[in-house]
Amino acid sequence: MNSTLWYKNPTWDWNEALPIGNGRIGGMIFGGVQSEHMQVNEDSVWYGGPMDRNNPSAKEKLEEIRSLILDGQIHKAERLCKRAIGGTPQGMRIYQLLGDFDINYDMGQTEVLDYKRSLSLDTAIANVEFVADETHYTREFFMSAVDDVCFIHLTAKGKNKMSVDVMQTRHHIYDYARKSGEDMIILGGNLGKDGLDYAMMCKAVTPDGKIEVVGETLSIDDATEIYLYWSAGTTYRMAKPQEEIANLLNQAAAKDYEACKQAHIEEYQSYFKRVEMKLDALVDKDSIPTDERLALIAKGEEDNGLEKIYFDFGRYLLISCSRPGTLPATLQGIWNRDIEAPWDSKYTININTEMNYWPAEICDLGECHLPLFELLKKMLPNGRKTAQEMYGCRGFVAHHNTDIWGDTAPQDLWIPGSFWVMGGAWLCTHIWMHYEYTLDKEFLAEMFPILREAALFFLDFCIDYKGYLCTCPSVSPENTFILPNGEQGANSVGVTMDNQILRDLFTHCHKAAVVLGIEDELDKQICKACDKLIPTKIGSDGRIMEWCEEYGEAEPGHRHISHLFGLHPSYQITKDGTPELADAAALTLKKRLEHGGGHTGWSRSWIMNHYAKLWDGEEAHENLRQLLIKSTLPNLFDNHPPFQIDGNFGSAAAMVEMLVQSDDRRIVLLPALPSVWKSGSLEGVCVRGGAKMNISWADGALVKASICSKTDTALKVVYGDKSVELALNAGKWTEVEF
Repeated sequence: MNSTLWYKNPTWDWNEALPIGNGRIGGMIFGGVQSEHMQVNEDSVWYGGPMDRNNPSAKEKLEEIRSLILDGQIHKAERLCKRAIGGTPQGMRIYQLLGDFDINYDMGQTEVLDYKRSLSLDTAIANVEFVADETHYTREFFMSAVDDVCFIHLTAKGKNKMSVDVMQTRHHIYDYARKSGEDMIILGGNLGKDGLDYAMMCKAVTPDGKIEVVGETLSIDDATEIYLYWSAGTTYRMAKPQEEIANLLNQAAAKDYEACKQAHIEEYQSYFKRVEMKLDALVDKDSIPTDERLALIAKGEEDNGLEKIYFDFGRYLLISCSRPGTLPATLQGIWNRDIEAPWDSKYTININTEMNYWPAEICDLGECHLPLFELLKKMLPNGRKTAQEMYGCRGFVAHHNTDIWGDTAPQDLWIPGSFWVMGGAWLCTHIWMHYEYTLDKEFLAEMFPILREAALFFLDFCIDYKGYLCTCPSVSPENTFILPNGEQGANSVGVTMDNQILRDLFTHCHKAAVVLGIEDELDKQICKACDKLIPTKIGSDGRIMEWCEEYGEAEPGHRHISHLFGLHPSYQITKDGTPELADAAALTLKKRLEHGGGHTGWSRSWIMNHYAKLWDGEEAHENLRQLLIKSTLPNLFDNHPPFQIDGNFGSAAAMVEMLVQSDDRRIVLLPALPSVWKSGSLEGVCVRGGAKMNISWADGALVKASICSKTDTALKVVYGDKSVELALNAGKWTEVEF
């Protein structure tokens, strides 16, 4: 089985175009015959500069809001929240598309033969080829992280040569588009008041054609071979974008193209080849186009090969949109097609941004996780200011969104989502996650102050409610409850997800302090606070309670299943450690699905992870099938709708969790192996404790497992009803024998 997406037709539909990226710059390849269109992005193209949106009325009105909530006057409390806690202004900065890049061929209408458009996940190279008028045309695209440039190679072999016009546009929202030398064009402008300057440029080289710049058009005539070099940047990183981009293009053009291509492949594969999943195909379907394979799954056919490609695609996307030195992946990664995108293509941190990074550690892509921590560092001073000015608290806080500038004030005036103070806390749980997999003490020491400041905020913010330490106000994102008197609301006290996030946050703070040899009064206070959190409770109907009281549900099939945070991404609820809670979680999922849950791609992905943690391989796989049928676009992008990349990442993580799981107690092999994955293997997957594993299975049973740890350590491995304690030597692969 190969890992290639391919199609028999060009497209003008963005949802069928093929994504390429090097972490910082990205493109969507459409593959038109007479006109090739590439929609382009750069990760720092955000409108406007930093703002102070903290609402000074929040501190004044906080106690009144709390009193109203505790008195059951939810409507009055929420009306006051909108006025007193809502950000001023209510919205933060937005991520925008960079623009469009077009290669227009001087080619008459003619029959097109042997058309193929493809993206190799093994090499991160996109190709378009076809025959027209006895001429074989090819196009090759790759975004090189080595050279920080998009390389485009065009050829024409046969009867005709190529004459093409290259243009750049940005929805008419730019300041200039012009010639920049005899073989280069530039487009650029400014991103609003106090905003960044940006530019994108293209350079052409041809061994046998003629290059001319006329107006804003780069023309190449009578060529059999053309090399185009494209890049972009903003003053976020570049003091002089025009000069620095031109230097990138000239340096790339001065090199041997094939050498640059090989360097790109080797650099990309240094990430991609770390993990390999093999699933025995029931039938080899590589000769069938990707969109047709998706349609066959919808008709009831199984396709292990496409599921393996889908897993590889998730890893490919993460490598292509989040690298050391880049910004983190937004709601659309870096592939945003809009000036004003859905949900502004920001960082939505009440699950979506976190889900983007679920596959990072387990798929040995820890470096791809680093941009998230750089964003946290940027959020810290803003979050301190928000904590002090809005709530009168120490530490730092963030709500349910942030942006390129690390904004921490509430976003929007949306009752079910905006007035939630757990965004920074949830992001901080990724600090310990990264440490658990890497055992990187230097990283932990660097991030430890942020972890503690997140905890410090809640020591001040939380209230005493019935003997427990509780958040108030807060919501269970983005759900609504019904009070016994029939009143509906979202803001409450002691929400289950809050308690679960805080339990992880406080626990991680203490564990990190132990690792770093820190014993102080603050650590004692954090441990004491952890003991006062409301435990995860089971309601009278046998389900996990979403709020601290048994309220009715306005949307019983809601897309968020926030009260199962303790099941995943946390491991507070486990099949073998807390079986009663695990059973209640299973019933919770069952009821959500019975009422239409899983109707968004990312929600279905979360459900996959939940079922994997419940060791239910058949349900996990059925939800993967439903995701492919209902929430996957022809180019394999996840569909909310519209496109939202978190489902791609969450599903890739879930596929690993079905085969290997780990927590601080044990590693579990094949916990949720579906019957359709009868035989296969998984190599290079990472587990907590700083180790990697290789496993293989046949006829649904484990055949072989081996493990290699970074340090001398002891780890427990479980398979079915068998377990073994292993004493591992650093750097040595050890066979696991039960």
